[in-house]
Amino acid sequence: MNAAVFDIDGEDASAATVAALHAKGAKVICYFSAGSYENWRSDAGSFPASVRGKPLDGWAGENWLDVRALDILLPIMERRIANCRSKGFDAVEPDNVDGYSNASGFPLTAADQIAYNKALADIAHRYGLGIALKNDPDQVKALQPFFDFAVVEECAKYNECAAYAPFTAAGKAVLHVEYSGTLGSFCPTTAALGFSSMLKRLDLDAWRSPCP
Repeated sequence: MNAAVFDIDGEDASAATVAALHAKGAKVICYFSAGSYENWRSDAGSFPASVRGKPLDGWAGENWLDVRALDILLPIMERRIANCRSKGFDAVEPDNVDGYSNASGFPLTAADQIAYNKALADIAHRYGLGIALKNDPDQVKALQPFFDFAVVEECAKYNECAAYAPFTAAGKAVLHVEYSGTLGSFCPTTAALGFSSMLKRLDLDAWRSPCP
């Protein structure tokens, strides 16, 4: 499929896959979860029980992380980011960076989350990679200066799209996807905000329908 940007799993993807996408002229984003423990990952044994909290609703085998534990989590995340860099990715997309606003099992504050997210951005930039802010609308104003673009899911469904306007106002991309509705139900709104928007199926197969 022709696309200007591909966002793919950093552990599952190979350097050859990234190189093949680059050969087509695409940019490639490295997905990993920075805010949750996933029991199927190759480094799952690096996460002690003390940092693993409540399960993520609807996601089997996944638990929120205690993002206050910077001494434990940041070295793990740095290894993941270094792996993305070694495979040739252009940028990273750390997911689940909003644990403070969810039932994580830990008394996380907004300040805890900002400190963790900024630390992730610092690591990515040290490795020469761009970094996306993923689904953290309430902290966009504080974090936009430290992140290079945003990846946003279902902001139209939850009436959160305007929160990401600081990115486009700063000349930074917002890559937005909805999993329900029609193009007509959200494209006019997100086009006015300067987003790159599309409709996809929730199982994230290759199909997509971008806004005009």
